[in-house]
Amino acid sequence: MRYLSRLFVLLLTFFFCTGLEPATAELRKSSSFSLLKITKAPISTINIVNIFPHDPESFTEGLVYHQGYLYESTGLNGKSFLKKIEIKSGKIIKEVKLRNEYFGEGMAILHNKIYQLTWKNQIGFIYDLRSFKEMGKFSYQGEGWGLATDGKILFMSDGSPVISCVDPSSFAVIRKIKVSDRKMPVNNLNELEFIRGEIWANIFMEDIIARISPQTGKVLGWIDLSELSLLLPAVQRGDVLNGIAYDSESDRIFVTGKYWHKLFEIKVQNQKQQ
Repeated sequence: MRYLSRLFVLLLTFFFCTGLEPATAELRKSSSFSLLKITKAPISTINIVNIFPHDPESFTEGLVYHQGYLYESTGLNGKSFLKKIEIKSGKIIKEVKLRNEYFGEGMAILHNKIYQLTWKNQIGFIYDLRSFKEMGKFSYQGEGWGLATDGKILFMSDGSPVISCVDPSSFAVIRKIKVSDRKMPVNNLNELEFIRGEIWANIFMEDIIARISPQTGKVLGWIDLSELSLLLPAVQRGDVLNGIAYDSESDRIFVTGKYWHKLFEIKVQNQKQQ
C-alpha cells in the first residue's frame, strides 16, 4: 500500500509543477470513502484551533504528544527518523535515524519507553524516552502500520480491518479487534491514537478518522478532515493525512499528514447521525 502512496506523491508533484490545481482537487475528491455514504454512525466535522509549523520533509507515520512535546516517527527507506519536536516552533529537539534498510512506521510511548514499528521488516525498536538510546527490539508477524497505547497495552494496525492488542513486555498478541461499521469491515487502518477511551485511526488514502470501540471494534463515529487539505498551498509537496496526537491533560488533538508543512490543533464538533 505504501507504494500507492509514493505514486500519489508523484502524481501530486506533476500536477503542482504543471499548474493543474483543478486536477489535484479532483484526484482528492475521487477518493471519497464509500462507507461514509452508507454508515449509520455519526459523522463529525472539525474546528481548527491552532496551526503550527511541521517539517515538509517528514513522511509522517506516527505522532504522539508527551509532556509538552510531539514525538514523530517518519518513513521511507534511508529517510526514517524518530524525532522529539517543539510544538510552537516545529524545532527538532532530538532525533535518531533508522538504518537505511528500515522503513519507519507507527510509534507509542509507554512507561518511559518509545516503541517504534517498521513496515515490512517485522522488527520494532524500543528506545529510552529521555536519551533516545536504543534499548532493544521486538518482532511481530505481518506489516507494521500504526501503534498506540491505553497506558497498559499496545494497539497495533497492519493495514487490515484488524487491530492487535499486544503485551508490551512479552509482545504476545493478547487478542484481536475486528473493526467494522455495522457488518462492513473497515480496511486500511493506519496511524492510531487512544483518545477518551476510544481508538482513533487514520484511514490510509482518506481524509477521515474512524472512532473505534476497543472492546467491540464497532465504529462509533467518523471525523471528516477534508477541509484541511484546502489550507495547504498548491505549491506544497503534499501527501495523505496521517498522524494523530492527543494531549490528555489539556484535551488537545493534533493532526498532520505526510509531507505536510502544517500541524493542526482541532476540536471535533457537529456530530450528525446519518
